[in-house]
Amino acid sequence: MIRIGTRGSKLALAQSGLIADEIARLTGEQVTLVEIKTTGDGTSVPVAQLGVGVFVNQLREALEREDIDIAVHSYKDLPTAQPEHLVIAVPPREDPRDVLIASEGRTLSDLGPGAKIGTGSPRRIAQLNALGRGFECVPIRGNIDTRIGRVGADLDGVILAAAGLRRVGRQDEVTEYLDPLVMLPAPAQGALAVECRKADMTSARISSMLNDRYSQAAVAAERALLQRLEAGCSAPVAALADVAESAEPGEVDLYLRGAVGAVDGSVVERLSTTAALSDASDQGVDDLAVQAAAVGKSLAEDLLESGAEQLLKLAASCRRFC
Repeated sequence: MIRIGTRGSKLALAQSGLIADEIARLTGEQVTLVEIKTTGDGTSVPVAQLGVGVFVNQLREALEREDIDIAVHSYKDLPTAQPEHLVIAVPPREDPRDVLIASEGRTLSDLGPGAKIGTGSPRRIAQLNALGRGFECVPIRGNIDTRIGRVGADLDGVILAAAGLRRVGRQDEVTEYLDPLVMLPAPAQGALAVECRKADMTSARISSMLNDRYSQAAVAAERALLQRLEAGCSAPVAALADVAESAEPGEVDLYLRGAVGAVDGSVVERLSTTAALSDASDQGVDDLAVQAAAVGKSLAEDLLESGAEQLLKLAASCRRFC
């Protein structure tokens, strides 16, 4: 019996169920889901005020107590510092983009000044305000059903992650998939983290069977950028990496974009970079994620030199006092 720890939300159960089904298919073992309540569940306090790790800590504690064998997280919720005794696999990533669900099937270009758009994400608010369209960003919490239920009631639209909607089967309600040039996603958005104890060789082996190297490398680049900026998942930081086979033998191409913005939209620093990574997996060495992380750290340095440090300080002050 393989015990998978999960939060009890509709989305968490859906994505953990996908992992459970895949593990059962690959191993033939019986798999059960164990629901664990986290600090972030059952509160309406904005995530930016709750702090990093509010959806993660109790799952990790259950792993350490050996109450569960594997924990499934939304990767973007994880703190950037990874405990050495825990190991993570990254299944193939879902669509990382943000989407709009608006009343009357409208897109962002259809919404005029004063349109109320629901999102509790400083990253999304900064980029929406930077458009200069006069939108009113309304902080919201709650599950997918709750957020969508407000569209056409007190909100003109909500911004959500495409991946979550796909996993719960509500993608048909999307009125616009937002181009990353308009709305760059959160680091690791759309990716799942399948975590287990490093000492648990059986669970570690099972988790490794789920790992997608290119998804892992993309997330490593984005998360390294976030870590170097010393910013958490609630900071106005965006990043998206694309990893693909190169035309050059033995290489993998990485294209990474990063952004840091003022929540009021007055400034958004955007930079990008490309890199050729050495793909030596056929020689028994797989450091693709390590190379990708180095690229992410380098781009973060460039962002800091461009003024991102001051933007992050302002965002931190707002979270403390607003």
